[in-house]
Amino acid sequence: MTITQLYYVLAVAENQNFTKAAEKCFVTQPTLSMQIQKLEDQLDVQIFDRSKKPIELTEVGKKIVTQARNIVNESYRIQDIVDQQKGFIGGEFKLGIIPTVMPTLLPMFLKNFIKKHPKVKLKIEELTTEEIINKIKEGHLDAAIAATPLEEEDIKERVLYFEPFVSYIPRNHRLHVNNKINIEDLDINDMLLLEDGHCFRDGVINLCKIFKDNPDDKFQLESGSIETLVKLSNEGLGMTLLPYLHTLDLNEKDIENIHYFNEPPPAREVSLIYHKSELKMQIIEALQDVISGIIRGAIAFQNVKIISPLSKN
Repeated sequence: MTITQLYYVLAVAENQNFTKAAEKCFVTQPTLSMQIQKLEDQLDVQIFDRSKKPIELTEVGKKIVTQARNIVNESYRIQDIVDQQKGFIGGEFKLGIIPTVMPTLLPMFLKNFIKKHPKVKLKIEELTTEEIINKIKEGHLDAAIAATPLEEEDIKERVLYFEPFVSYIPRNHRLHVNNKINIEDLDINDMLLLEDGHCFRDGVINLCKIFKDNPDDKFQLESGSIETLVKLSNEGLGMTLLPYLHTLDLNEKDIENIHYFNEPPPAREVSLIYHKSELKMQIIEALQDVISGIIRGAIAFQNVKIISPLSKN
């Protein structure tokens, strides 16, 4: 049994196809198939049910894949130990970022991080929280930046900052005359929301406590981007809530529609998250150091009420 064989098994389990798995592993399909067959012969079990389309894991195959993932991850730790011993901060690092954090935070720290750590090759993906959790558990992401707490047993969290919620209220809205807003003032039925799947949406719904679908409403409007929510709000279609960093790029006219909450304002906790196996910690710590240093000057809020990003059905 070799680590390479286990790596091939993980690739097939993920792609449910031998040809696609071979492409991901940069080997020919016959080579990959032969190595997996050798492993199955040695173990005297079938890992994959090849009669199914797409290919499926057998019951014992599911258990083997779980253990194979642990072994492959641990094999990476050897190089990790060597890198840490040498003080080396470099190599490929796969980072996921949720959509409501990516456009504001990434431009703030990326150039600085690259300049400080030129040997790190960052591969950054914009992903939903659910996608991030799955990819971290499967070993396809080294770390991610997401709203927390997530209450995931296999994932560790390092808080980067607390980002307050800010109200965006157009002139024709009932709350526009208020200098500051209370949580109790919010009504989910006249609020524009992000599409399902965004953790910021779940935070807003949790903040409003009760979410009722009203069949008498003329419309229920959701969007995939915060920028679109601002434009729709300007058209008089409702108010919305924004993460604080999104207000820094608003034009002067739109800034007039910003209303802050009375203290303690609701806020989301944004963290650097990674697998409990703690691989590539030297790069994770370097990211935390750079981001925390930059964000400290942008967000000065401390007395906040953290709103959970977990969907409460």
